[in-house]
Amino acid sequence: MLKRVSALALGLALATSAVLAQGAPTLFKIVSPKDDVVIAAVGLDLDTLAKRLVADGQITVWQYSVHKAANGDLEQAPLRRIAILRQDTLRIEPYTSPLKVLPLPP
Repeated sequence: MLKRVSALALGLALATSAVLAQGAPTLFKIVSPKDDVVIAAVGLDLDTLAKRLVADGQITVWQYSVHKAANGDLEQAPLRRIAILRQDTLRIEPYTSPLKVLPLPP
């Protein structure tokens, strides 16, 4: 039983350190003719994100949206994974939010 608890504690510690090592996600707004979408990236700046989209033709990212936390506060949180297509993207902008930005899911 003690080994199982220790293994669980070690796994939780490793998962937590991996999320902390990711750093806080940087938010971007993708502007298309149809709509605007807020996305998150870790360790990417605007230039790198744009170059990757041009080079690959599409990128898969986490869409972020505002939701209400359990305590009633509003937060920016991951909503779902989406694909951004180069031909549908007019502009990528840095996006800042006064709200707390939750980390990306593991």
